[in-house]
Amino acid sequence: MDIRSHTGRAAAKLLALVSVLCCVAMSSCNDLIYDDENDNCSLRDTIGSDTDTIGSKIDTIVSYKVRFTYYYNMKYADAFAHEVSYVTLYVLDTDGNVVWQKTEEGDALAEEGYMMDVDVAPGTYNLLVWAGTKDLGSFYIPESTLATDLTCTLNHSYSTDGQAYVDTDLDRLFHGWLADAEFPDEAGEHVITVDLVKDTNIFHVVLQHTSGSSVDVNKFTFTITDDNGSMDWDNSLLDDERMTYYAWYTYQGEAEIYLGDEDDEETGDETRATFGAALAELTTARLVKGHSPRLTVTNNETGKTVFSIPIIDYALLVKGYENREMSDQEYLDRQDEYDMVFFLDEGEQWEDSHIYINSWEVVLQDKTL
Repeated sequence: MDIRSHTGRAAAKLLALVSVLCCVAMSSCNDLIYDDENDNCSLRDTIGSDTDTIGSKIDTIVSYKVRFTYYYNMKYADAFAHEVSYVTLYVLDTDGNVVWQKTEEGDALAEEGYMMDVDVAPGTYNLLVWAGTKDLGSFYIPESTLATDLTCTLNHSYSTDGQAYVDTDLDRLFHGWLADAEFPDEAGEHVITVDLVKDTNIFHVVLQHTSGSSVDVNKFTFTITDDNGSMDWDNSLLDDERMTYYAWYTYQGEAEIYLGDEDDEETGDETRATFGAALAELTTARLVKGHSPRLTVTNNETGKTVFSIPIIDYALLVKGYENREMSDQEYLDRQDEYDMVFFLDEGEQWEDSHIYINSWEVVLQDKTL
C-alpha cells in the first residue's frame, strides 16, 4: 500500500470537511456557534451576504472615537478614570450648531481604553465637553442646539437678605474644548483626544493656636466669596452675583508635633508636644485670575473678622520655582487642592507673620495682600 497516497486522500477529505463547516457557520448568524459573536453577525448583516464583496466593503468602513484625558493637573498624569463618572460630548459645526451629542456615564468610563463612539459625517468640527460627577446635583447645563447656550451654572440658594450661597460639597466639574478637529474621510478607525480642565477646587483650612491649646471649631465661621458661579461654553466666567461658599465639613482635633532631636531628660522620650487644631473644608467653582475670591474666618462670639485674605494672591505665592514657566492661570487650573494653616494668638486673631500653604511656609512682609 502506498502510505503517502492514502495520507493525501485523507488530508483532502479533511480539508473538504473543514470548508463545508466554515460555509455552514457563515450561512446563519442564528447558529449556536455565534451565540457569543454578535459583533461578527452585526458586521455581516451590515455589509451584506455577498461574500465576494465582504472584503472590499470592510476596507471602506470609517469609524470615529473620542478619547477623554485629564492630564491638566500638577501630577501630569491622566486621572480621567479616577475623577470622572459622566461625560457629555457636543460636536459642533463651524457655525456653532450642535450636530451630534452623547452622554455616557458609570463604570464603563473607568475601564482601560474607554473611548466614545461618535457617529458623524466626515468633516471638521469643534468639540465641547462638560463632565465630572452628578451625585450632588451641583451644576446645571441647559439643553440646546447652540454652543453659546451650553453654559454651566452652579445651583445655589439665597439667604433672607438675598445673598447667594452654597453650604454643601460640590460635584467635580470638568470642561473640554478642541477646535478644528478633523474627522477624515478615510477607511479605518480614527481617534480624537480631548483633554479636560478641572473647574472645582477644595480648600482645607486649619486654625491652630501658637500656644498649642485646643481650638473650638464651633466658634468660627469659614467662608469663601467669589463671583464665579456661571461658566460660559468656553469655560470663561460670566458676569455673576457674588457667591458665598460655606464650609461643608468642620472638625476639631489634636496633632502631635515632634519638637527636636534631643530626648526628654527625665523620661528619655523624644521631645514632642500636642497641639489643638480646627479644620474646615470648602469647595468652590473655578478660580480665574483677575477675579477676587476671599477666604474669611469670623469669630462667632465677638462678630469680629479673624482674617480675610485674597485667595488667588496667596495661592500664587507658592507657585514655586519649578512652575515658573507656567502661567498664573495654568497653575490655578492645574492645582485643585489647597491646604492652608493659620496660627492664632491668645486673642484668637491670626498671627499674620506667616502661613502654611500646601506645606510651604510663607513668611509675610507685605501684609496688605
